[in-house]
Amino acid sequence: MSAKTATLIGATGLIGGELLNLLLSDDYFEKVRILVRTPFNVVHPKLEKKLVDFNDNDSLLVALDGSDALFVAVGTTQKKVRGDKVAYKKVDYDIPIHAAKFCKMVGCKIFVLVSSVGASNKSGNFYLQLKGEVEDKVKELGIDSVHIMRPSILLGERKESRPLEKMSQSMMRIFSLLLPSRYKPIQARDVARAMLASSKRSEKGFFVYEYEEMETVIGFRKANPL
Repeated sequence: MSAKTATLIGATGLIGGELLNLLLSDDYFEKVRILVRTPFNVVHPKLEKKLVDFNDNDSLLVALDGSDALFVAVGTTQKKVRGDKVAYKKVDYDIPIHAAKFCKMVGCKIFVLVSSVGASNKSGNFYLQLKGEVEDKVKELGIDSVHIMRPSILLGERKESRPLEKMSQSMMRIFSLLLPSRYKPIQARDVARAMLASSKRSEKGFFVYEYEEMETVIGFRKANPL
């Protein structure tokens, strides 16, 4: 097997942090490159860190060159952008779309993206509509192999405090057995595991993973049929 390079955007987030740990401990990828806005203090023999201005297309394009698989787990919140939808779109739409375009341009054949359950360009919800628009645009680009993760409520410990999300996590754990499978809460690490597993698939095409598909690709449902 030839040496492969995985590139990750969003390494400081909940899913991205879990994915980074998995990538660094997995022999499938010889090099793990992370694209970050600010200095990142993790050190590892496989890790390559690139400071990128995501508003500068040339900076992003150069940073993606040589990638075999690109993982995008970037996202913001209304709180961080203070309700500014333009600022929100710059992160949740512009970064994934530009990354996907340049992924295609540099010959990177695998693109793995974190989206959301309910994503649809026809949604009346700003967040879900935006996610749906991103998915549609990525599909149009014709990258060889695209894998879209659509988790519902994420379980795991974030660096920043999100009291309402913690409350939602607790409630979802209680009522998860009553929910349709696609809306069941899922551990961020399991989403990351699904991202890594999907990147090793040889099939070409556009693949969408909701709760059951993510469990299946990491082998959980096969091992635990009930």
